[in-house]
Amino acid sequence: MNAHDIPWHPDEHVRFAAHLDRLRHVAEPHEAALVGDVLTDPDRTMARSAVLRHLDRRAADLHPGPAYEEWARAMTEATADHPFLVRRLREWSLFRAVALGLPRQPDDLLAPSDWLRLKTAAGTNTEAVAILAQRGRTKRIRDTAGAGLTHGS
Repeated sequence: MNAHDIPWHPDEHVRFAAHLDRLRHVAEPHEAALVGDVLTDPDRTMARSAVLRHLDRRAADLHPGPAYEEWARAMTEATADHPFLVRRLREWSLFRAVALGLPRQPDDLLAPSDWLRLKTAAGTNTEAVAILAQRGRTKRIRDTAGAGLTHGS
């Protein structure tokens, strides 16, 4: 099953829904190929959005376990020509490192996107949350982290 199996429809909303449905149901051995095929849709913005949604869903499910690393490598290869998607995968890997207490540099949290900083600020790693409460880029990030510290104590 690949994106070329999706009957052509001029409405990108219909194709978007079809891409999401196929990505949701693809067998693991065919996932990277399907991601690559979806990214060949003529509406590149819509295709990247569908793949982004898929990556976020799968990473949220996989990040706590050992299967994440192999999956992330395969998805990085499949999305190599799409810098935003590659960046999101890197940020999921950083989020995983923070969530699991894996080695990283404290300042790693100050360079990524606000998406990752906000996700981390709402997390349970008290060291990371404390860094963001003090040095988060936006007031929303600092406030979210500060509230997490208050509720966590």
